[in-house]
Amino acid sequence: MSATPIDLPRWADAGLVPLVSVTAALLVAGLVVLGIGESPLEATALLLKGALGSIEGLGFTLYYTTNFIFTGLAVAVAFHAGLFNIGGEGQATIAGIFLALACLWLAPLPGILLVPLAILAGAAGGALYGFIPGWLQATRGSHVVITTIMFNFLAATLSVYLLVNVMGKPGSMQAETPEFAGNAVLTPMHQLLAPLGIRLPATPLNTAFLLALAALVAIWALIYRSRLGYAIRTVGANPRAAAYAGISPARMTMVAMALSGALAGGLAVNEAMGVQHRLLIDFTAGYGFVGIAVGLMGRGHPIGVALSAFLFGVLYQGGAELSFDKPTITRDMVVVIGGVVILFAGALDGLFRKLVASALRLGRVA
Repeated sequence: MSATPIDLPRWADAGLVPLVSVTAALLVAGLVVLGIGESPLEATALLLKGALGSIEGLGFTLYYTTNFIFTGLAVAVAFHAGLFNIGGEGQATIAGIFLALACLWLAPLPGILLVPLAILAGAAGGALYGFIPGWLQATRGSHVVITTIMFNFLAATLSVYLLVNVMGKPGSMQAETPEFAGNAVLTPMHQLLAPLGIRLPATPLNTAFLLALAALVAIWALIYRSRLGYAIRTVGANPRAAAYAGISPARMTMVAMALSGALAGGLAVNEAMGVQHRLLIDFTAGYGFVGIAVGLMGRGHPIGVALSAFLFGVLYQGGAELSFDKPTITRDMVVVIGGVVILFAGALDGLFRKLVASALRLGRVA
């Protein structure tokens, strides 16, 4: 017998529940910090100072946020179709391969053509790698969770083979491509704003951040203001009703997964074209898995995804500075803190929904 769904006002579901879960996670993380003999308040202050206390720190925070926006949106789009895409790592990896090939093969083109073509190539690679699990579920009944997990490993293996044996930089002991031409990379934000008289310190933040903001707006318009978005949400809410209304659940499954994969490709754009200027092995660095938490915490809404992505950007950058200032709080400890946030926002979401629902009922009674 299935549990009765908990109905909450939209403002409570989208804002209050994530806020309560994050607050609880930070309290638990504070107990962990206290357990190793450090002050939770001092650690929190150092974390926030490292992430937001300087222009340089904010630049790094927004760089991480860019990755999480792309991977969070990838999860969110699939979630609206009733799908759980956990293959962002693999889709970003394949996107990186397509993008790198475009940057290397089309190097003679001017940047005004090469950069958009490379971005489109990356999106196409991610879309293809997302489409295949969608097609397998729609036509063969293969569950998308299982196939996307497997495809992550397949993509990683293919990446190693290509970077070592096919695309690798001659004479390099590292699995990487040759460096992209100068007209195939994205402009760092400090260089972009310098002609306007705005002087910023050098950070990894680049124009992929603007692309991520554009993706937030585009996905909002697609999901909530278009016929395709309505069809995707209808299939996610009730596939039988969607089929009765003339909407093909199989088609929407494939479309949503392809779109999800294309968004995951934004991670490759930021890392390969914006920061490294070449394709490196394991450049995804777990961003795709964190994107699952970002998408869930954001309730699949672009605004929520942006806020959740910024939160994890703060944790990544602030955590790095915290481990530097407080050696007893190692980088692994920071990962644990992020894991606690993911646990509370994901696995324990139902518990916090019940607590919020109970609190709202008590408030109405009072």
